[in-house]
Amino acid sequence: MTHTHAGHSHHDHTSGMAKKSLRLAFFLTMIILLAGCIGGFFAHSLALLSDASHTLTDLFALGLAWFAAVQAERPSNEGKTFGYHRVGILAALLNAFSLIVIALFIIWEAIQRFQHPEPVNPFIMFGSALVAIVINLFIGFGLRKENHNLNVRAASLHVFGDVAASVGVIVAGGLIVLTGWSIIDPILSVAIALVVAFGAWHILRETIDILLEATPRGISLTDLVADMKAVEGVEDVHDLHVWSITSGMPALSSHVQIANLPFSASSSILNALRSMLTEKYHIHHATIQFECPSEGPCCTVESLYCSFKGSVQAKHVHVCDEEHEHASQVI
Repeated sequence: MTHTHAGHSHHDHTSGMAKKSLRLAFFLTMIILLAGCIGGFFAHSLALLSDASHTLTDLFALGLAWFAAVQAERPSNEGKTFGYHRVGILAALLNAFSLIVIALFIIWEAIQRFQHPEPVNPFIMFGSALVAIVINLFIGFGLRKENHNLNVRAASLHVFGDVAASVGVIVAGGLIVLTGWSIIDPILSVAIALVVAFGAWHILRETIDILLEATPRGISLTDLVADMKAVEGVEDVHDLHVWSITSGMPALSSHVQIANLPFSASSSILNALRSMLTEKYHIHHATIQFECPSEGPCCTVESLYCSFKGSVQAKHVHVCDEEHEHASQVI
């Protein structure tokens, strides 16, 4: 059985960069929250208060993402052999849920405001929203550098949602000045809520895929199998599983049928597979088990994806000849 895992140092580096970006974003968001709460209170603006409540979830989201980034740097141990990388996925999942909940709350408040409209002060709306836009854009573009990280992407969605909300607040304030229609305020609030909920749904779907160990998006198993079979010496591929340990860290395990070859010859096949997986699919963590026709696979060759049923014991030590019996390579 062969096992490859390279490229983790790069992931650790990006995790450290994400941690610094999230820490700065957290403290800057506290300033935005204060400005939004004060402005919304004095302006009597639901859109501004909705924006402030969203900023509160931003603060929670950024704090959670920051905590997750710190946890991801913890080393693997006997109890957590994959480390703590999925803490970030859990944080992204919780953030997505919080966005959907806050969107529903904003819609509910807007409905109440439709029934009982209140006059708003558009000029206070302008000032508070402008402060939020400037700081959030600075935060958002800083986080986009780490956009490959799903945890950071969920947090940055909060931030850019706030930017959109603040722009909307300014537009609403301008329309209220021109028309005097205070009902524009709750209408805008509903529009903001729908945009935020739509973005949260995409994050939610992606986190669920990772937790269910679905095939990562962007990887076609049909193409992957074809590329593996194209490697000289590979006769067939089955029991194939591709999943994500965390966002941007795909992993693979597979049984690969090869001809009866001496151990030294099979090493070249392994190296070719490793290079192809790393360069074309960015899979640095791969476990490949060689099998020979004489041994017979643990599941039928026709079954590309073997199922796990109950406590059925599968034979997971397949050797091609006596020279292979103790061959376990880690590269």
